[in-house]
Amino acid sequence: MKNHEIKEMKTDEIIQKIKDEEKNLVDLRFSHQLKQLTNTAKIKFVKKDIARMKTILHERESGINQDSKIKGDNT
Repeated sequence: MKNHEIKEMKTDEIIQKIKDEEKNLVDLRFSHQLKQLTNTAKIKFVKKDIARMKTILHERESGINQDSKIKGDNT
């Protein structure tokens, strides 16, 4: 999931998606332990998606607007 896709979602949708992805992560880890998971990279991608969603939620809660910042501008 891309950042712009997450930013277009409502806060409630992001929270629900985080819960769903965390359940998915548990299932993937369980499958991996049982040697049923063939693509172990899925675990990494799900963890990164969860982190992206939590970061955007935190930005919204703290009022940080990352889009308006210009790289290299220290003011």
